[in-house]
Amino acid sequence: MFDRPTTEERLNRSSSRGLVPYFTLLMALVYTGLGIMMWLPQANIFALPTTTRRILGSVFIFYGILRFARTYRQHFQQNKNHNAR
Repeated sequence: MFDRPTTEERLNRSSSRGLVPYFTLLMALVYTGLGIMMWLPQANIFALPTTTRRILGSVFIFYGILRFARTYRQHFQQNKNHNAR
């Protein structure tokens, strides 16, 4: 009756899937950059005590590195191994 694509057909388009890994890597760099900015002494933009700012900055740095490694392993290393077959 209607010639609409299914949800799976819309979600499996290659153009949107190609940008997701790069966006995720960009967000990982944003988290890491925010963490580094919170560690700097001139970053008094945040009304937090120094100890709290450094703990929160460490969490952001750790999360950014973790997210970067996970995204790289999932999207880029898998494609390298998959193309070698």
